[in-house]
Amino acid sequence: MAPSRPEIVPYIAAWSGEQPHRRQVVYGPRGGLAFADETIEDRDQHGVLWNGRAMRRGAGRPAYGDVHPARQRVAMEHLLCQVCGHAAHRDARGVLWLIEDARGEWDGWPEGLLTTHPPVCLPCAGMAVRMCPHLAGGGTLAVRVRSSDACAVYGRVWSSSPFGQPLRTAARDVVAYGTAAARWVVAGQLVRSLHDCTVVDLQAELAACT
Repeated sequence: MAPSRPEIVPYIAAWSGEQPHRRQVVYGPRGGLAFADETIEDRDQHGVLWNGRAMRRGAGRPAYGDVHPARQRVAMEHLLCQVCGHAAHRDARGVLWLIEDARGEWDGWPEGLLTTHPPVCLPCAGMAVRMCPHLAGGGTLAVRVRSSDACAVYGRVWSSSPFGQPLRTAARDVVAYGTAAARWVVAGQLVRSLHDCTVVDLQAELAACT
């Protein structure tokens, strides 16, 4: 008997049938990184190089801890729900996000928070806190965000070397657009900064829509 397929797989999750593209990284003609066989689709509108991966959603098994770069980027650019891929919920207070509760990190948190997690729609938010062991255990807050800025990427940072090829390092970091470091990263996720934030009661949000 074939194994049953999972009922819910987040839109941004990668599948085992979506293998990463193996590309040769070289020095770019204007400095920084390039792919040896680069095409115009390999960079975003800011000129940052991105990881490539096969687009075969549903092929094989879901890799829940592995984010698909292209789908995560689309969800962040267009404010789509990270679970279902449709529009995230928005009201007068802004777009709905689920974020880790870190209210002690700085005054005014989560104002200015950087996140790689796309927003959510209300039905998926309710389902996520019921079904996801991490979210169900607490430590996550629902936040309405009136303004957010796609300001950076998260990815592997490379360095120059004297051997004719860029040096692949173990470092993965958030790199802001418009910086010198942005020429030396191969991005895997888009980062948004969150502004004009309001922490809300998710259960009250859900009840208001029933």
